[in-house]
Amino acid sequence: MSACKTYLAAGISKKFSDEVRRDVAALPSQPVMVGFLANTDPAARTYADWTAKACEEVGVKFDLRVVERTMLEDAIMTANRDKGVHGIMVYYPVFGTSQDGYLQSCVSPAKDVEGLCHTYRYNMYHNIRFLDEPTNEKKCIIPCTPLAVVKILEHLHVYNPMLPYGQRLYGKTIAVVNRSEVVGRPLAALLANDGARVLSVDIGDVVEFHRGAGLEHKQHVLVETKLTAADALRAADVVITGVPSEGYKVDCSLLKAGVVAVNFSSAKNFEAADIKKRAALYVPSVGKVTVAMLQRNLVRLYLYQHEMPSVSRAGSPVPNQ
Repeated sequence: MSACKTYLAAGISKKFSDEVRRDVAALPSQPVMVGFLANTDPAARTYADWTAKACEEVGVKFDLRVVERTMLEDAIMTANRDKGVHGIMVYYPVFGTSQDGYLQSCVSPAKDVEGLCHTYRYNMYHNIRFLDEPTNEKKCIIPCTPLAVVKILEHLHVYNPMLPYGQRLYGKTIAVVNRSEVVGRPLAALLANDGARVLSVDIGDVVEFHRGAGLEHKQHVLVETKLTAADALRAADVVITGVPSEGYKVDCSLLKAGVVAVNFSSAKNFEAADIKKRAALYVPSVGKVTVAMLQRNLVRLYLYQHEMPSVSRAGSPVPNQ
C-alpha cells in the first residue's frame, strides 16, 4: 500500500464553493461576471463552458462574450463602464505577445476578477495586501490559479498556523516548475512573500525568490543561482508543476521522500505511479479550486462596488475583520 494520499480539486474546492453560494444568496442582487473569448483555442472554450456551469451552481450569472481579438479592447472598456457587470475575465492568450499584458491592464481594478491588471500585480509583487492601507478593510485581488495553489497548500497544512500571518511558509523550500507571467512567477512571489524559499525553475535556469535571513525583507527579493532543475527538485519540500506539455514529466527519483506534489498544468507533469512512491501528499490538478477562487474574487469586488461590508460564512453581512 502506498503511503501517499491523493487529494482531488473537487473535494478541496467544495468548502469554497459552499461559502460562495451562501454569500451570493445574501447579496441584494445577482453578481454578473463577463468572460471574453477572443481566440479559437478549444481548451479555452471548454474552460469557459466549465466556468459557466460552475457559476450557475453557486448563483452567479456568467455571460460569455465571443469577440474578434481586434475588438477586444473596446469590449473590455464597455464592460468596465457597465454598472450591471461586476467582474471581467479574459481567456488568454489573445495575441500571444506583450499586447496581452496591455489588455490585462485595460480591465478596471474594480472588476478584475483575475487579478492581472497592473494595480493588483504591482501590489502582489511588493507584498501590499490591502487596497486601503492602513485601514486594511479591502483586500487586494490575487490571480486565481496562484491563489488556488495557496489555498490547496493551506488545506494540506503546508502553511504553519502556529506562525504569524504572512510568515507561515517560513522554513519551507518550494520548487515551482513554471515561470509564466500569468501563473508561475506570481505564484513564486506569493509563496516567497509568505516566507518560503522558492526555487523557480524555467528553461535553462533556476532563480530564487526569498525574503532573506529571518524574513528580514518586507517583500521577496530575486536572486540568480547556479542550481540546475534537478538540484531544485532534490532540495524541495514541495514541488509545484505547471508545464503545458504532455512530454514533460518530473523525474520522481530526484524528489525527497515525503514531498508534497501539486500539478496545476492541464498536462500530467507527474506519472501517477511514480509520484505516489515518493510523495506524502499529491494533488494532480487544481482547476475546480481555481474556478472557486474566481467566484470568490467576484463576490469581493461586488461588495467593494456596492460599498458593503464583507459577508460572513453564515451568509450575513458583517464588518471586515
